[in-house]
Amino acid sequence: MMKLRFEIKQLRLKETFSIAYGNYDRREALLVKLQHNDCSGYGECVAIDYYKIDLPKFILSLKEIQQRIESQDIVPPKAFFSFLLGLSLHQFLLSALDCAYWDLFGKLENKSFIELNNLPSKDLAESSITVSVGEIEHQIEKIRNSSWNRFKVKCKGLNKRHVEKLLQLDLPIALDSNASFTDEDCIWLQENVDVQKFSYLEQPRPVGHFQVLSKEGFANWMADEDCQNISSLEQLTPFYKSINIKLMKCGGLTPALEMVSKARALNYKIMIGCMTESTVGISAGCVLAGLADYADLDGANLIANDYASGSFVDHGKIILSPKPGLGIEML
Repeated sequence: MMKLRFEIKQLRLKETFSIAYGNYDRREALLVKLQHNDCSGYGECVAIDYYKIDLPKFILSLKEIQQRIESQDIVPPKAFFSFLLGLSLHQFLLSALDCAYWDLFGKLENKSFIELNNLPSKDLAESSITVSVGEIEHQIEKIRNSSWNRFKVKCKGLNKRHVEKLLQLDLPIALDSNASFTDEDCIWLQENVDVQKFSYLEQPRPVGHFQVLSKEGFANWMADEDCQNISSLEQLTPFYKSINIKLMKCGGLTPALEMVSKARALNYKIMIGCMTESTVGISAGCVLAGLADYADLDGANLIANDYASGSFVDHGKIILSPKPGLGIEML
């Protein structure tokens, strides 16, 4: 019989994280633990205000389904995920439970997630580091002083002069406006030949307002909030060249694997992304890096009080844990 445990953790950020949606000095995370025999599997979801995440409500949901989860036998992870789908859970909470079960199952089988799914573990995509919204000279200074090689620059609205300055750096830089560009901004960007030097331009418009975008232009548009799950993919093909798969958005590792397969069939470029998560969430994302063209898995690097060990990102290089499951252990 499994045991389900859960608690809310407070995450302090090393510095203020500024994006178009707001400024953040901390995050709250819900840590989920599934136990069987002497093994424990861990999953996590984070309270993101612009997704309207309410962790106390998640706690109530877990208490309501705790007995049903604890009565489940140990079955293959995809079968357990089918059981979870019948519980009508929010995608963020579904992801935490799915990842926790993969971690537990792998530890019980003494096999890593990579081994269980026969995934590539070498030549992994290199992760970017996020540069918060700020004065352009300060952003450029942070890039020049960084030991990382790839950068995601957050912006609030479009400043063409700032775009030109970033392009002059001639570095692997992506832009993320968090839906703050106008239609006119997008037209200017996708018609500007120099913009193809950016690795990608992420979620330029608010959700559902992507009709101005053209994947035939020079901008490598990447869908983030527009691409929540596998059902989004076909609709977005005329507009986006790339998608950002985040485990909390799509419901965990099990649906993420399906999403990668379909995205490849539709000729998307794929990024494995994150939110501001501890090593619990980042370890889950890291195991998919071998399937991706891009990685943005710097979440735990932004946290001052990480509470777990596992896979990690060292100045952009993804270091996979050699341990079973997702390799997650509490500090």
